[in-house]
Amino acid sequence: MLHTRTHLAIATVIGAIALPTFASEPIIGLITKTETNPFFVKMKEGATAEAKAKGAKLLSAAGKTDGDNAGQVTAIENMIAAGAKTILITPSDSKAIVPSIKKARDKGVLVIALDSPTEPIDATDALFATDNYKAGILIGEYAKASLGGKPVKIATLDLFPGHPVGAQRHNGFLQGFGLKSFDAKNNELAKPAEVVCMADSFGDQAKGQTAMENCLQKNPDINLVYTINEPAAAGAFNALKKAGKEKGVMVVSVDGGCQGIKDVAAGKIAATSQQYPLKMAAMGVAAGVEYAKTGKKPSGYTDTGVTLIAAKPAAGVDSKDTKTGMDLCWGNK
Repeated sequence: MLHTRTHLAIATVIGAIALPTFASEPIIGLITKTETNPFFVKMKEGATAEAKAKGAKLLSAAGKTDGDNAGQVTAIENMIAAGAKTILITPSDSKAIVPSIKKARDKGVLVIALDSPTEPIDATDALFATDNYKAGILIGEYAKASLGGKPVKIATLDLFPGHPVGAQRHNGFLQGFGLKSFDAKNNELAKPAEVVCMADSFGDQAKGQTAMENCLQKNPDINLVYTINEPAAAGAFNALKKAGKEKGVMVVSVDGGCQGIKDVAAGKIAATSQQYPLKMAAMGVAAGVEYAKTGKKPSGYTDTGVTLIAAKPAAGVDSKDTKTGMDLCWGNK
């Protein structure tokens, strides 16, 4: 979305004594997709805590909405001007942000992608993120084991076309269920015959509900729903409940936010793959401080972990219960 304002909040993390040298107080920027999504709130919390522990100065910014590439471009420019030597970013547009990242790197700024890769992935120095393909595989395996060979008619409530994370979760889910799929490097969405409806939810609850309502109109016999995240899953459940079908349809998802784990405990979501935004950001800040001190740069992909959380275990599938999920979740408990 063009012509949106970026809200650049500068938070100075003060140690016992703030020394006026770059080495003692490296400046690190964190740019998230939005300020309000609990996932990114938790990410900022992790970055803030690690910066304080390491004696760094943290600059934080976010786009006005998910997809606000222009806002992220402005944030990068502002952070370079403010002296940031490391920028951590969750790219809203994996392709459009690349020229701005190149400009930063050309000036000697370390750029680390968090959560979502750029396209191409090596446009940043490193990526700290959930293995989203694995996250999809875990919920696919769980659904297959739980349904015990029952024929399925699947609805997938996806993110939006072309997004790497959306494709990885979608295709991983199908792979885990044992259906024809693409590998983790393919940004297309596989559609085997068992998938009777595919719709874009943009990770939004209201859009997820509308998407599910439309899918049910096209095929009222849907009995398995994959969703890109837990807000979309909540929307799907609302649509199913409205249609009187909530007890006969399994919903699986990815995220691990506190509300999502509550929805698993309540039976609205059968299982979710939990990811760890606080850890991503903390690792990013630590890498930025190391770069400031020694010039050492991280490279490639670092897996920040994923855990299957389910209210009911499924035979042959490793999962943790909702108590464990609540202990590790993000957002309001």
